[in-house]
Amino acid sequence: MSSKKNKEINGVEQLETGSVDVFGARVHNLKNIDVSIPRNQLSVITGLSGSGKSSLAFDTIYAEGQRRYIETFSAYARQFLGGMERPDVDKITGLSPVISIEQKTTNKNPRSTVGTITELYDFLRLLYARAGVAYSYETGEKMVKYTDEQIINLIHEKFSEKRIYILAPVVKGRKGHYKELFEQIRRKGFLYARVDGEIVELLHGFKVDRYKNHDIEILVDKLVVEEVGDKRLKESVQTAMKHGKGITMILDKDSDEVKYYSRLLMCPSTGISYNTPAPHSFSFNSPHGACPKCKGLGRVNAIDLEKIIPDQALSIREGGIVPLGKYKNSLIFWQMEAIGRKYGFDMNTPIEEIPEEALSIILDGSSETFKLENTPLGTSSNYFLSFDGVIKYITNQESNGTSKKAKKWAEQFVKTDVCSTCDGKRLKKEALHFRIHDKNIAELAEMDLGLLGEWFQDLEEHLSDKQKKIAIEVLKEIRSRLGFLLDVGLEYLSLNRSSVTLSGGESQRIRLATQIGSQLVNVLYILDEPSIGLHQRDNERLIQSLQQLRDSGNSVIVVEHDKDMIKSADYVVDMGPFAGKHGGEIVVAGNPDDIEKGDSLTAQYLNGDRKIEVPTERRKGKGKSVDLRGCTGNNLKNVDVSFPLGKFICVTGVSGSGKSSLINGTLQPILSQHFYRSVKDPLPYEDLDGIKNIDKVVEVNQAPLGKTPRSNPATYTNVFGDIRKLYEKLPESQIRGYKAGRFSFNVKGGRCETCQGAGVRSIEMNFLPDVYVHCDECNGKRYNRETLEVRYKGKSIGDVLDMTINQAVDFFENIPAILIKLKVLQDVGLGYVTLGQPSTTLSGGESQRVKLATELAKRDTGKTMYILDEPTTGLHFEDIRVLLDVLNRLVDKGNTVIVIEHNMDVIKVADHVIDIGKEGGRNGGEILFEGTPEELAECKESFTARFLKEELQ
Repeated sequence: MSSKKNKEINGVEQLETGSVDVFGARVHNLKNIDVSIPRNQLSVITGLSGSGKSSLAFDTIYAEGQRRYIETFSAYARQFLGGMERPDVDKITGLSPVISIEQKTTNKNPRSTVGTITELYDFLRLLYARAGVAYSYETGEKMVKYTDEQIINLIHEKFSEKRIYILAPVVKGRKGHYKELFEQIRRKGFLYARVDGEIVELLHGFKVDRYKNHDIEILVDKLVVEEVGDKRLKESVQTAMKHGKGITMILDKDSDEVKYYSRLLMCPSTGISYNTPAPHSFSFNSPHGACPKCKGLGRVNAIDLEKIIPDQALSIREGGIVPLGKYKNSLIFWQMEAIGRKYGFDMNTPIEEIPEEALSIILDGSSETFKLENTPLGTSSNYFLSFDGVIKYITNQESNGTSKKAKKWAEQFVKTDVCSTCDGKRLKKEALHFRIHDKNIAELAEMDLGLLGEWFQDLEEHLSDKQKKIAIEVLKEIRSRLGFLLDVGLEYLSLNRSSVTLSGGESQRIRLATQIGSQLVNVLYILDEPSIGLHQRDNERLIQSLQQLRDSGNSVIVVEHDKDMIKSADYVVDMGPFAGKHGGEIVVAGNPDDIEKGDSLTAQYLNGDRKIEVPTERRKGKGKSVDLRGCTGNNLKNVDVSFPLGKFICVTGVSGSGKSSLINGTLQPILSQHFYRSVKDPLPYEDLDGIKNIDKVVEVNQAPLGKTPRSNPATYTNVFGDIRKLYEKLPESQIRGYKAGRFSFNVKGGRCETCQGAGVRSIEMNFLPDVYVHCDECNGKRYNRETLEVRYKGKSIGDVLDMTINQAVDFFENIPAILIKLKVLQDVGLGYVTLGQPSTTLSGGESQRVKLATELAKRDTGKTMYILDEPTTGLHFEDIRVLLDVLNRLVDKGNTVIVIEHNMDVIKVADHVIDIGKEGGRNGGEILFEGTPEELAECKESFTARFLKEELQ
C-alpha cells in the first residue's frame, strides 16, 4: 500500500482517532501485506477459511501487542515468562494494549465454574460473609451473637435473684474417658465440673466411661445475680468464655433451665456455634468452606456394583466377579475358597445364591482371618489371612495406581455420584445455613442467570437497614456484571455450571461480558468468531455488546463470517482471494457498502449474486427411524424424538435450549456404548428403538487434531502410512533393506537426528525468546540424506510432505489406496493445505474438515449415522457450500447425517428439522417442531421460524 494511499485511508481519521497500521506482514500465508485498521471502531476481518484472517489478527497484531507488553518487564522477569517471538512483520504502529478473546481458552479444571470465571461468585461470597443471616443446622433457629456487655444485661434480665451456675462447655457429645482433661481442669484451679447434667467434684484420677458420648462443662462460679457486684459477674463470664472458646452457659440451679451466650454465632437452644463468617467460608475451593467429603467438587467417585457383578447367574469360577476374571490358581481365589468354606458356598455357586454376608465380605473385606487350604508357602496348612475386599483393591488402584494401565483398568468400575454429605452443593453445612431473603449461596448458584437477575432486582425490600448499608456497593457490582452476562445472551447458564461443559462460543461470550464489566478504555480487543453457538435471535444482543465496548473508547477487531456482524461493522477487511497459498492478500477494505460493491466471493454472497440454493425437493428417507424416548438430562423435559433415517437432519433452537443435551449428551453416548463399548454414560432416558437400523455412529467435533507440531493432516488421516508403505516397496528401498519405519520422522533410523525429524531446530537464547531456525543438516526436509535418496517419480518422502493436497492428488493418481484419502481432503475444500502442515497451525474450521475427511474416506455402509456439532464454525459462505455438498453426498448413499446448527444456510437445505425451545435453560428442553424447513417456517412458537422464513423467500 503506497504512502499516498495510506494517507487517503487515514487522512481525516488520523487526526481524530488514528489507526493501527501494519506494514509488511508475512506470518504463515500472508503475502507481505500492508493494512490500516481504524481505531475506536468495530472492525471485522472476513474471508475464506484459511485465507489468513487469524494470521493477521492473532498471529500478527495480537502477538506483537503481547510481545511489547512482555518487553516492558525486566530481563530477570522475562526469563521466567519465556519470551515472545517477534511476528514476521516490518512494523506495526498505533497499537494500544491488546486483549484477545479466543475460543480455545476454556479451563479444564473441574473447580472452575461460570461463577468463578466471571468473579460473580466472589461478590456473592462477600455479600453472604457480611450480610448473611445464620441459622442453626440443628433447630433452624436464628443464630445469635452478643458483646460481653449485652451478655451481662441479659443475665440480669433473665436470672435476677436466682441462684445460677456459670459454666464453660468444653466437650459436646463425644466419646472418651477424658482423664487428662479433668486433670488439666483441676490444675487450672477449678474444683467442680458438670458431666452429663450432674455436678461432680474433680478428685485426682477422675474419669468417665470411654465408650459413651459425654457433655462436659467446667463450673466456673456459683452465685445469686443480685447479691454479687457486676465486677465478679463480668470476670466469671469472661473466664467461662475463655475456657469455652467464646461460649458461656448459664444454668438455673432450681429449675435446671439452661441458656447459652456467645461472642460467636450460636444457636440459643443447643449451643452449637459457627466461626465468624469470612468470604473464604463460602468458597468450595478453600478448606474453610469446602464440603469435607467431596473436597468442594460436589461429586465423588463410587464403585459401580453393576459393573463389578454384571451377571449374577455366573459363578466365581466362570468370572462372575469381573475384576477378578476367571478362576486361576492364585492367592485371591484361595481366599475366596476359604470364605466359601466358612459361609457354605464354593467356586461353582452362582453369585445370586451366595449368602449376603459372604458377598459383603468379598466386596468390602473383613478384619476376621480365614484359614487357607492351599498356601503360598506350599507346606503349612495353618496359614491365616484377613481379606481386604475387591472394592478396596479397585479404589487403591484408582487413587494410588502406579501405572496408567492400572488406573485405566480401575476406572472402568467407577462411576461419579452426587456427594451424599453436601448433596452436590459443594459447601460445608455451616455455609449452607447462612441465608439472605430465604436463599443460601448454593441455591443462588443453581439459579439460571435470568432468574438470578430478577431475584436481585427487588432484593433491598427484603433486607434490614443494617444489611442494606453493608450490601449497597456489592449489590451494585453484582447487578452490573449480571447485566453484561444477560446482554450477551447467557441467561440460561447458572453460576455453578462447570466451565468444562461450556461450548467455545459460550466461554468466549463469558469472557467478553467480564471484559465489558472491567470497563477498560483505550484497549484493542481481538475476538475470534464470538457468534459461534449463538442463535440469530441473540446475535443482535451480541453485536450491541461489541458496540458498547467500542463506544466506551476501545477498538474492537472481530474475525467473523456472520452476515449480520459484517453489515453492522464500521470497517471490513476482506482477505483472500482464496485459501492457503492462494490467499494471504487483502482483496478489499472499507465500510460494508464498499465491500458489497466489490466482486470478491464475500461480496457476491453479501449482495446475493451467489447463494446456497434451497433444494427443489426434500428426500423421503428410508421409512425407518431411530426413536429416543423419555429424555430428562439437564433441562430436557421428558422428551420423545424420532430421527428418520436416510435424511439430512438439522437440530435447531436458541442457545441453551437442550440441543447438545439431546444429541451429544444422550443419543451419541447410547450409540457409542452399543457399537464401541464406550465408557461415557448417557444422560437419563427411558429407551431407544431402531438401533438395529444403523450399524455405526461417527462423531465429528471441533477439538484440535493434535497438540504437537508433529501431528499433521497426512498422519491424522493415516494417508502417510500408505505413502510410507509405497516407498518401502520401491526397488531402491528393497535393495537397501528399508522398512516403512525408515520413512517416519517420529522414530530413529530415517529421520534427521539433529532436529529429530521436526525440520526446525530451537536455539535457546538467554533472556530472549527461543528462536526456531531451519535445520541446516536436513534443510527442513526432516529426514537424513540416505532416506531422501529413495525417490518415487523423482520425489523424495520429504518433497511429498511439502506438496499441497491438490498437487498430491495428481502425483498419486495411480495409487488408489492413497488417492481415495487425498481426494476426500480435496473435496472438503482443503486442497491448499500441505500434507506436512503442523496441526497446531490449522484453523478450527480446517481441523474439523480434516476429521470429516478422515471419516468420509472410511468405507460407509449406507447405514452409518454421522453426528456433527456446528460444522460451520470458522467457515465462509463458500466453504459452507462445499461442506454441504460433501454431507449431501453421504446422505445420497443412504446414510443419516445429524447436524446441530444455527446457520440458516444449513437449516434451509435440511430434509428434516427438529426445533427445541422455546427459550434456553429452564424455559427450554421441549420439542417445538419436527418436520421440513417449509413447515417449520410457519410454526408460531419457534424463534428459528422467524429467521428461516426470510431465508426461504
